[in-house]
Amino acid sequence: MESDEAAAAAAAAAAAAAAASPQGSGGTVTPAPKKRGRKPKIKEDSQTPSSSSQQSGGKKTKQSVDEKYTQWKGLVPILYDWLANHNLVWPSLSCRWGPQLDQATYKNRQRLYLSEQTDGSVPNTLVIANCEVVKPRVAAAEHISQFNEEARSPFVKKYKTIIHPGEVNRIRELPQNSKIIATHTDSPDVLIWDVETQPNRHAVLGAATSRPDLILTGHQDNAEFALAMCPTEPFVLSGGKDKSVVLWSIQDHITTVGTDSKSSGSIIKQTGEGGDKTESPSVGPRGVYHGHDDTVEDVAFSPTSAQEFCSVGDDSCLILWDARTGTSPVTKVEKAHDADLHCVDWNPHDDNLILTGSADNTVRLYDRRNLTSNGVGTPIYKFEGHRAAVLCVQWCPDKSSVFGSSAEDGLLNIWDYDRVSKKSDRAAKSPAGLFFQHAGHRDKVVDFHWNAADPWTIVSVSDDCETTGGGGTLQIWRMSDLIYRPEEEVLAELETFKSHVMTCASKP
Repeated sequence: MESDEAAAAAAAAAAAAAAASPQGSGGTVTPAPKKRGRKPKIKEDSQTPSSSSQQSGGKKTKQSVDEKYTQWKGLVPILYDWLANHNLVWPSLSCRWGPQLDQATYKNRQRLYLSEQTDGSVPNTLVIANCEVVKPRVAAAEHISQFNEEARSPFVKKYKTIIHPGEVNRIRELPQNSKIIATHTDSPDVLIWDVETQPNRHAVLGAATSRPDLILTGHQDNAEFALAMCPTEPFVLSGGKDKSVVLWSIQDHITTVGTDSKSSGSIIKQTGEGGDKTESPSVGPRGVYHGHDDTVEDVAFSPTSAQEFCSVGDDSCLILWDARTGTSPVTKVEKAHDADLHCVDWNPHDDNLILTGSADNTVRLYDRRNLTSNGVGTPIYKFEGHRAAVLCVQWCPDKSSVFGSSAEDGLLNIWDYDRVSKKSDRAAKSPAGLFFQHAGHRDKVVDFHWNAADPWTIVSVSDDCETTGGGGTLQIWRMSDLIYRPEEEVLAELETFKSHVMTCASKP
């Protein structure tokens, strides 16, 4: 009986344990460069010159990371409802959920998009996988922590491979039709793919690249990371090194891309000429917007208007735009952070709230009705819980005040800004608003995505090149509902469980 009551007590303390879970797993990782260096360096250049000078420190770093990871893994049965760990041979810089395919009694099957960023020995690829998402309160606690870090998860199966023209830096799906996705690579173009009609390819050295269904042109220099799809219209937004934000509509092509594989360019010739992307149809921009003084790192649409959007960049600026009023900024926040801005997201539940993440290690929450004071950004709140540059922020689709942030410190933090003013004494050691910390990655968490079809489920990916010398880790996880549900509801459930235990123990 004592052991059962201890388990109940441990579950009740899950929220506090989560906030106190390892916070320094990335604190010893190589410091972030000034610019967003998220790509693996060539081994000869990145390792050889520094190997002798970093040998002793490197051992200490790896030991520290491993110790904290071991501590986290021991907490998995308490903190998580479900977790799947999938080892990647090649790093992936982006991961996105696709459409849900079917539902079963204990799990759902869903598309998952990721990439393989190779060293050139084989082509770079865009990977379409089928993922089995276990339903809440189905997985046994003792099973979810018994995974092999070097193995591939049985819940993730590769379904199709597309040979991508260059590295896949960013993947975004079209909300109105999530089998249509856009990708960014090291070029000025945005590539549009219909992943269902694209042929499955075998990625071998010398193989011709797959042909995009549509190419969006308009940038004057490489556009590598800033990419967004509009939630209300088939619009695409991009930013790049040319310091511009570019808007397209694929309305004229969406029917062709979605229904007619012959005219969409989905049939690929298996020769060198077959990979020539000039054979794909292209479309020019609806507008090109100028206002940044450095590379545009991320963009986001307003959740309520296809004509309104925002962007952030290495000039430390947050800019709001309205396509109906011209190509100049509507509002420009000159010093939104104290360093380069890497990411931005617009709250889908409240179109006044905008999140930004930066190389200054913070996440800031802005209200667009009151963005600046005396020309300087005035955020509602500054969230401080990372020890390295923030790479990705995203609002939770299941609760309007909750969001996630991932960083180069290897952590994925889950925040609730409603809890900032309700900070309790027992959680005084954790940053205000932080109520869960996913510490399952051992290197920088370059991307994550909330699952809109499966509440409170997240896919996250880390680039493990600096800690393991190559590859990456994909994790699909859902925290225990005892952590995010209302406290009174959780306590009532635990009291019921305690009564049940006591009743069972009193029976002869």
